[in-house]
This record gives sequence, C-alpha cells and structure tokens, in this order.
Amino acid sequence: MNLFTEIRGLVIAALEQMQSEGVLPEGLNFANVAVEPPRDAAHGDMATNAAMVLAKPAKMKPRDIADTLASKLAADPRVTNAEVAGPGFLNLRLATELWQGLVKSALETRADFGRSKMGKDLKVNVEYVSANPTGPLHVGHTRGAVFGDALASLLDFVGYDVTREYYINDGGAQVDVLARSVYLRYLEAHGQEVAFEDGTYPGDYLIPVGQELKDKVGDAYVGQPEDVWLLEIRNFATEAMMDLIRADLKALGVEMDLFYSEKSLYGTGKIEAALKSLEDKGLIYVGVLEPPKGKKPEDWEPREQTLFKSTDHGDDVDRPVKKSDGAWTYFAPDIAYHYDKVSRGYDELIDVFGADHGGYVKRMKAAVSALSDGKVPLDIKLTQLVKLWKNGEPFKMSKRAGTFITLRDVVDQVGADVTRFHMLTRKNDAPLDFDFDKVLEQSKDNPVFYVQYAHARVCSVLRKAEEAGIVADDTTLAAADLSKLSHDAEISVAKKIAEWPRLVEIAGRTNEPHRVAFYLYELASELHAFWNKGNEDPSLRFIQEGDVATSQAKIALARAVAVVISAGLGILGVTPAQEMR
Repeated sequence: MNLFTEIRGLVIAALEQMQSEGVLPEGLNFANVAVEPPRDAAHGDMATNAAMVLAKPAKMKPRDIADTLASKLAADPRVTNAEVAGPGFLNLRLATELWQGLVKSALETRADFGRSKMGKDLKVNVEYVSANPTGPLHVGHTRGAVFGDALASLLDFVGYDVTREYYINDGGAQVDVLARSVYLRYLEAHGQEVAFEDGTYPGDYLIPVGQELKDKVGDAYVGQPEDVWLLEIRNFATEAMMDLIRADLKALGVEMDLFYSEKSLYGTGKIEAALKSLEDKGLIYVGVLEPPKGKKPEDWEPREQTLFKSTDHGDDVDRPVKKSDGAWTYFAPDIAYHYDKVSRGYDELIDVFGADHGGYVKRMKAAVSALSDGKVPLDIKLTQLVKLWKNGEPFKMSKRAGTFITLRDVVDQVGADVTRFHMLTRKNDAPLDFDFDKVLEQSKDNPVFYVQYAHARVCSVLRKAEEAGIVADDTTLAAADLSKLSHDAEISVAKKIAEWPRLVEIAGRTNEPHRVAFYLYELASELHAFWNKGNEDPSLRFIQEGDVATSQAKIALARAVAVVISAGLGILGVTPAQEMR
C-alpha cells in the first residue's frame, strides 16, 4: 500500500474533474505532478506541486489552480484539510484512519509490504565486483560487492527481473603474472629459494596454491621453460583464485547468478562480431587520434589505429579498438562483452566500477548506445575509496606487497552484517571511512547498532506480550482495533512507516540503495523516540496491563516497524537482530 501513490491518484482525479468542468484546459501533461512529504512536517502530512507545474502550460496563476484544487480535495473524506501556501503549493492533512490502515497493511503483507511492480519485470543485468582473479578481494572490492548486491536486491524488490553477474578479467597480461607468481610458490614448495621480481605477486595467499600445484603435477614443471607450463598454470591459478573469491563473496553473503569469462571472448569470433556490428553502422574506421590534451608524452607519436566513432554517441573523443600492431586494445573485449549482454535480451544494464574507472564511463556508455541503437540504457555506478581505521590509526594497503587488507579480514573482525550495513551508510560516489572500533560501538552514532537495536526492541515487546498471555501473531494484530492508535507520537511512527513504499521506489528509480539505509536509521529513530516517551508516559507503553485490546493495537504498531526494518535489512543483505548482546 503506497499511500503517496493513492493520494496522487486523488489529486490527478481532481485535476481531471477540473478539466471536465472547463477550469483547466484539455491536453495538460500530469506526469510531473508529485505528492511527497512536506519539507516541514508542521505544514501537513503531504504536499503537492500540481498548481506550480501546471500553471505555465495552463496559462493560469498557480494560486488560482491551487484554490480550486484545494476545495475539491477537501471534499474527500481522506483529506481533513487542504491549505494553499506561498505562490501555489498545496499542503494536505490526512485522516487518522489512513495512518492506522498503514499499520494493518504492513501486518497483512509483511515481507511484501512496500514491494512494487514499478520494474514491470524488465530484465536488468547488474555486473559488480569483477575483480582481476589475481588474489583475494580487498576492502575496495568489498564496497563494490555490497553496493552491487544491495542494488540487485533493491531492483528485485521493486519489480525488476535481475541477474547478478561477475565478469572474470582472465584475458589480460595480469593473469600471466599470476601464473609466474604461482610458479615461484611451486618452486618454493619444492624447497627452492625464490625472488619475486618483475612485478610478480608476493602475497602469502599463493603459498597454498603452489603446494596444491605440487600435489597435482609433482616435479613435472621444475626447471622447465615458461612455454611448457605457462598456459597450464595460468588456468590452474585462475581457477584457484576464483575459488578463493567465491568463498570471500559467500562470507559476505554475496552469491552471483553468473560468472562470465573474458577469456571466452578471445579466439571465438565474439570480439570480431561485436566490432562488425559497429562497422555495419559506419562507426569503425582507421585513423589517427589527436595527441592527449595537456603535456604531450615524450613517447607519443601519431599512429594509424582502428577506431570506434564513440563521439557519435556522446563520448569526448573516438576510441581505439585495435592497435597499430593488430592487437586488441583493452576496450575491444569490453565492447564484445557488453554486446553479448545486449544480445542476451536485457532491457537495462548496470555496471558497478571502482573510482579509478571514471575515465571509462563515457566510452562504455557510447558503446552500449551504439550496439543497442540507443534502446538499452547503461548506468555506471562508481564506488569511491574506503579508508580503514583502527585504534585511531589509518590502515594502509599495498596489493603488490601482499600486505593489503582483505574482504575476509574485515568480515572476520566485525561480521558480514556490520560490514554490509556500514558500506551503505554513504552514497556510492562519496568516500567512506570504516573505523573497526566505531562500527561495533553501541550508540546512536552507529547506524548499524541503532537500526538493529530497534528491531531487537520490538522482538522484546513480542516476548513480553507472550509472557503476559497476550496473543500477538501478525494475523491477530492486523485484526486489532487500530483506532486506539490516536496519540500524536503513535501517528508519527505510522507516518514514517508510510514513507517506506515511496522510498524504495525512489531508491530503485535512482539506483541508490544507500537511501534504504538512511531511511531505516530514521525509522529506528522514530521507534526509539516513541519508546522513550513510553518511559515518561505509561499510556504510551506497548503493553497496557489489564487492557488486551489496547495492548494489541500498540504492539501492532511496533510489529509494523519491525516488518519494515526486516524488509529494508533484507534488501541490504543484513540479518535482523532478535536481541542485542
């Protein structure tokens, strides 16, 4: 039940009536008419901009439209007051029964409360993490993994058909470096002393991989030239690293629907087919790019290259897809990969990249626009860096040195639930501080604790109700006499619950799961504030001794809060707490 949608429907019906009466001209577009919470709660329960957005096309004064609209809305029993403010904004106050009905709706639909059909079952591919298979996931990957997974869950909640996908970057030179690094650990397992040079990975995580290789092939590769073992060890090492990555993701509660190998694009004609598609549209040509803006690199010289005319689709410059020596650029397989996604019939694509991929956004969007003839939108979300702190000191990480902080390090120290929630306490493109001490702090300043504490408090109310012999299952609570919820503090909690269906649709429309985390903190604040009022005013306590009917109504309100918190935490991939320890 989306009360904002219901009241917007009432506003639109009133506007259409005004058209039929000749007050408003025909042919007006109501798409931008909105109903939302007012900026100041003292002004009312909801506000509409109808008069403001229709004034110009209707060639009328906003105030004139608002006055007539207010009189029509006030005639509806759901609206107790409609007041025009300023140049033509319209503030509405709603009947108490609507807020009480929200509590009933939450208890009747439970996990489905707030679910939406906004997505219309459109197929969406969300690609995230996609780390090079050269080692365990680090804390930067953790943020991308949490964000992508929560976004996928959010889109599912609002009615999209979602595929979670991981693109395995196993086609580049970095996987050869991995193979050489594993070979050194393999020699080490045979008792040889080795030196990690030429950019090889010295991390301890490769020690067991080298031992496993020894167990598999014995001394078959000892003393052999690279061309004998490189391909086999490359495949062996890649699979070992992907097993490690899958285990890391599972520890974080992330499960992919599909792992797609970059290597599968090479030698299969897929890159050629994608570029042929662009060539058929006149978007591939041989040319020479201008030198980079700013100071020209000393080794730069004009070379003929095969270029994609990405400027035709919004990019700043055209992009090379094949080098002058005939080798593919990094961009070519990425074009082929997205061509494959478009060919699989997705209606929308979302890529979650690290902050260092900012320069890749326009070219990738241009490629998808060209490949799909503008029919498949691509949204690229960049996740900014995470700064780690412990004991007041910053944690440093260096992937090549093998001393970086891994995803598993973070999860082992604070748990998957805390990790996931805290990674969503900032918008994805804003830097994030992750303080190992503060994320475990039991205070209002720690949103993870504050939201979980609210859910645990509701669970404690249900346990006390059971001890008092009060029946408090959802079916019974939904049938309770909710007219007993009439105090301003109770209605305030119900109003916050009412925002949930609207909030998830906005978050889904903007691809911003952090909005869910923010909202849950606000809802938890309402619950805690109400709890504190109950400490001062016994009539607001959830269990009223000797009055089962009133107790059930109040418990219904608390349980409705828990329903929403549980649904929101479910989107974030966090398990609701039953009690705090």
